[in-house]
Amino acid sequence: MENSFLQEFKERTYFNQCTNSEELEKLMNKKKIKAYIGFDCTAPSLHVGSLLQIMCLRLLQKYGHQPIVLLGGGTTRIGDPSGKEETRKMLSEKNIENNIKNIEKVFKIYLKTNNSNLKPIFVNNYKWLGKLNYIKFLREIGKHFTINKMLSFDSVKLRLDREQSLSYMEFNYMILQAYDFLELNKIKNCSLQIGGSDQWGNIVNGVELIKRYSSKQTFGLTTPLITLASGAKMGKTEKGAVWLDNKLLSSYEYWQFWRNTDDRDVIKFLKMFTDLSLKKIDEIKDLDINHLKIILANEATSMLHGKSAAKKAEMTAKNTFEKKSFGQDLPTINIKKETLMKGINVVDLVTISKLINSKSEVRRTIKNKGIKINNEPVENDKFILSLKDFNNENVLKLSHGKKNHVIVKLI
Repeated sequence: MENSFLQEFKERTYFNQCTNSEELEKLMNKKKIKAYIGFDCTAPSLHVGSLLQIMCLRLLQKYGHQPIVLLGGGTTRIGDPSGKEETRKMLSEKNIENNIKNIEKVFKIYLKTNNSNLKPIFVNNYKWLGKLNYIKFLREIGKHFTINKMLSFDSVKLRLDREQSLSYMEFNYMILQAYDFLELNKIKNCSLQIGGSDQWGNIVNGVELIKRYSSKQTFGLTTPLITLASGAKMGKTEKGAVWLDNKLLSSYEYWQFWRNTDDRDVIKFLKMFTDLSLKKIDEIKDLDINHLKIILANEATSMLHGKSAAKKAEMTAKNTFEKKSFGQDLPTINIKKETLMKGINVVDLVTISKLINSKSEVRRTIKNKGIKINNEPVENDKFILSLKDFNNENVLKLSHGKKNHVIVKLI
């Protein structure tokens, strides 16, 4: 049998659940379809935690299907309760619109835009949600939902079981998401919604709503929620989120995130987050693990920042770790000379650089010889920097452990 979208979807370990995988397989083998994934716009960029969904959209294009990217200008105003312990902070309309514009740029990097049949369709659900007539909506859509069933979904049940408050506004989120699918089915002939496993209940609601409303068959497909082998959540590090925007995270730091992948996750991530064929991954799987990590870092970084940025990051890492030089592509922070003359304590410098966020943690790390200036361990937390710590170009290298470095430059 020829490779199909669903087959590769499963082989790359994207698959979690499907409302009717056999029927969906038949439909996608028979004709090209439109499928959507929704992204709420709560931040100025997506982070690595959203990358699996983006890879799903790339895979759709690979097999000739057209992705719809729903940017939730409407639902972001409400807030998805799934996996949340409290109500999200409300953003201003201006913030939401700015976030939408920035996030759209990320998709234009990852998704092909030169073929009109494959080009991603961008939609903002505020276009229809912002115009809803409440009474009409309750009569036409609300009648298809029972409170009994809504209370059984994890996004609601977990909050109530923990006796954490759930606003009526958030309670409505699942109905609005189901309505999005109905609307996209009507205006774009969209027949598949893809989302993370925590969205299963919301997706099923949409499939059932469309069936009741118009008797059309549509499908829902979910991906597993990814945790690292260490148990940590994908996309979060000690230093914060791994952003997909170079204004928030440099290409070097992005490359380093992938280079620092736990040995146990490397093959899985090569399958999930690169375009390498499964055959190629099988051929190289027994290579030295550090070599595989470099391949992963280069492939993932090339996809987002381009091949030259990935190569530059690799060379910077090689120079920094093997030759113990400063490396041209390391993150840089600027310090005014006047500030240096007043005296900068090393603990303050480390926190300013964001290598470590807590001063008490910096002091513990110094005690364990984990903070270095120009590759030499800092002996005590009372150390004050001076001009002699900087080279002729007025820079020094500040390091936390073996893998986290920044350049400090005097201006």
